[in-house]
Amino acid sequence: MSNVQFEELLEAGCHFGHLKRKWNPAMAPYIFMEKNGIHIIDLYKTMDKIEDACSAAKSIARSGRKILFVATKKQAKETVASMVKEVNMPYVTERWPGGMLTNFFTIRKAVKKMSDIDRLIESPQFQNISKRERLQISRERAKLEKNLGSISDLSRLPAAVFIVDIMKEHIALAEARKLAIPTFAIVDTNSDPRLVDYPIPANDDASKSIAVVLKAICDAIREGQAEREMNKDRMEEEMAEMNAENEGEERENDDREGGRRRRVSRKNNE
Repeated sequence: MSNVQFEELLEAGCHFGHLKRKWNPAMAPYIFMEKNGIHIIDLYKTMDKIEDACSAAKSIARSGRKILFVATKKQAKETVASMVKEVNMPYVTERWPGGMLTNFFTIRKAVKKMSDIDRLIESPQFQNISKRERLQISRERAKLEKNLGSISDLSRLPAAVFIVDIMKEHIALAEARKLAIPTFAIVDTNSDPRLVDYPIPANDDASKSIAVVLKAICDAIREGQAEREMNKDRMEEEMAEMNAENEGEERENDDREGGRRRRVSRKNNE
């Protein structure tokens, strides 16, 4: 399913881990060797894990559910925002709002408040309030947009969470685990892959490394969405054919009934 090649991962620097003294022993199965005090990640295992993650992500997308992407570190912000937006998935690239998953309905209220402000701004009433109040409302709207704008379409809890750097995003990971929401993550040699359902061992500090892994996941999501649309079109065609067959049977039955009535009428007249 995944089209990621070994050379592509190598060129992106996915194999560079952290210093040996910072390693997490749980990452030992994914470490190829140590060089100059730095751990080197086994890219063949990275390819296998990307394959597993892509398969799961495609299945989620095919079902029409959402995957929430979380990446607030500087190297990942722009990459995540641009790629994830293309596949119409929610994402968080600013500060993680504490309780976003465990207190989801409160977050939804904040998103609703943003919608209410939009309606107020568009209404004639907005021009009747003072300039100072208008400025305060606009600032509040900008703040909400910055923190919650990318999840405004998330009407229910996501089916999964994709995290870049579980050390930095430990709160998001803890909330997902508490609610038993499946997790995907890029895990570096200083992380514990056992905390993640679909760990992808790779360099989580280099933007190129993050981009190549994220592209594979987004491509899988795109495939799942395309299959969902194809299945939907196929079902609509099948329903149309069934309706046409039913209409044909009804007309045939009506013709038979009409013929029977005409025969009975002729007999009565005789």
